[in-house]
Amino acid sequence: MKKSMLEFTVGVFMIVGLVSFSYLAITVGGTDWFSDQNYKVKARFNSIAGLKEGAVVEIAGVRVGKVEKIKLDKNEFEAEVLLSIVNGIKLQDDTIASIRTAGIIGDRFVNIKPGGSDETINPGGMIIETESAISLEELISKYIFESGK
Repeated sequence: MKKSMLEFTVGVFMIVGLVSFSYLAITVGGTDWFSDQNYKVKARFNSIAGLKEGAVVEIAGVRVGKVEKIKLDKNEFEAEVLLSIVNGIKLQDDTIASIRTAGIIGDRFVNIKPGGSDETINPGGMIIETESAISLEELISKYIFESGK
C-alpha cells in the first residue's frame, strides 16, 4: 500500500515537473503558438546591422511584436524586415520604424514611433518611414580617423 502511494506521488511530481518545464521552454523560447493573434507588416532598411529574427518590436518600451523574417531585396539592395504585430495595435501610415540597441552593447530591436495620421497600415502593408541601425564600429572608426587630421 505504501509503495503504490509513493509511486503515485512520484508520478504526480514528474507530470507537474514536465508541464512546468514545457511551459518555461515555450515562454522563454518565444514560440508563438497562436500566430493568428498577430498581423504582419514590412519595413525596409538600408542597414539592419545585428538585427536578428525573433528580435523584439516595441512601442514606448512595451513589447508589441517580434521580427518574423529578414531578407535582402536584391533589386533595391535593402534589408526587408517582416514584423509580426499584436492584433489591436493599429499602426498609422506615417509610423516610423527604427533599429535601436538595448544598452551600449545589447541586442538590437525595432522601435516604432506611432504617427498622427488617420490612415492605418493594413495587414501585409509597408512601413515607409524607417531609420537604419547605427553601427558603433563605424562611429568609432570615423572619430579615430577624422580626429587625426
